[in-house]
Amino acid sequence: MSATEAVRTLLEDSFGRLHELVGGITDGLSREQGAYRPDPEANSIAWLLWHATRIQDDHIAGLAGAEQVWPQWRDRFGLPLGPWDTGFGHSSEQVGQVQAEASDLAGYHADVHRFSLDYVRGLSADDLAAIVDESWDPPVTASARLVSVIGELNQHLGQAAYVRGLAERAGIR
Repeated sequence: MSATEAVRTLLEDSFGRLHELVGGITDGLSREQGAYRPDPEANSIAWLLWHATRIQDDHIAGLAGAEQVWPQWRDRFGLPLGPWDTGFGHSSEQVGQVQAEASDLAGYHADVHRFSLDYVRGLSADDLAAIVDESWDPPVTASARLVSVIGELNQHLGQAAYVRGLAERAGIR
C-alpha cells in the first residue's frame, strides 16, 4: 500500500467513525431532546449536529471545487438563517433558531458523508499537498484542512453526545 493509499484509508476510517457518532446521537432523538440546551447560552444537540455537518459540507466542497450538499436540504430544514450559513459565530438567539428532526440531521449528514468519501477516495499525493488557504502562516494544505474538519467534528459530536446525556437525565423525552 502506498503512503497516499494509507492516508486515504485513514481519512475514510475517520469520516466513517464520525458518521457512526452522528447515527448514535440521532437514533431515537426526539425534537425536544434535539432542542435541549443545558442553559440559555449553551448549544443544542440540533445546532451542534447541523453546524458540524455544515462545516464538513462547506469545507469538503471547497476542497473538491464542487457544490455543497446543503442546497438539497436547505428547504427541508427551513431555518431562518442565510442560505449558506454554517453556524460560525452564531449568537445564542441564532443557536435557538436551529431546530430540526433527527431524521433530517441524520439524512443531511449521510449525504455529506457520501460526498466526503467520494472526494477522499479520489485524492492524490499532489491533492493532499496542495495549498488551499494562504491566509495562514504556514499556509494550509488540503491534508491539514481535512484534519481540521475531522477535529472540529469530533469536538462538536462529543458535545452533542454529552448534551443528549444531560437531556435524558433531565427527563427530556
